[in-house]
Amino acid sequence: MTLDLPGHGDAATIRGSLPEIARLVLDVLPNEPIILGGYSFGARVALHAALADPARVAALVVLSASRGILETGRRAQRRIRDETLAAHLEEVGTEVFLSEWLSQPLFSTLGPHAENDTRSFDAAGLATSLRGAGTGTQEWLGERLATLDVATLALAGELDTKFVGEARTIADTMPHATFITIPGAGHAAHLEQPELVARAIESFLA
Repeated sequence: MTLDLPGHGDAATIRGSLPEIARLVLDVLPNEPIILGGYSFGARVALHAALADPARVAALVVLSASRGILETGRRAQRRIRDETLAAHLEEVGTEVFLSEWLSQPLFSTLGPHAENDTRSFDAAGLATSLRGAGTGTQEWLGERLATLDVATLALAGELDTKFVGEARTIADTMPHATFITIPGAGHAAHLEQPELVARAIESFLA
């Protein structure tokens, strides 16, 4: 099952904080142990869902995940940045914003994979997501992850050095976690090296 998260796709008009979104996700998924995966924003949602109800999560796979920002000052600065981005998105629209967003060094290795007909086009929804569930609003998860007793695979593209560090630390922090880098990939490793990502996930789940 794949879900449109609040602010995105068919859920563009739904809003919520990360804990609220995690609960919405759990409410719509089968009421049984699930394998839960997510990329970037989705990975942050997946971490929150697993923390909210670890008994529901048989295994967790997160790609380009973030524990949040530890320092309150930096977190406040990130909230300001997210608000500025949200206002700019509403002003210029999704097409211009997406072009600007993908021009960041974070996505420099993505190339033609960036074109995707299923991306979200609702500027108001995406702006709301940035304001309500951006990294600046996220609580620091570092200490809480040490208590999350769920088998976890933390993935990152080897060229995405910041998130390689995050994935390695997530794996080191959690009791039953594995860390894998994806060769020749950056932040969107699942688009850049889909076969390698799939192979890593299949091997972990086996």
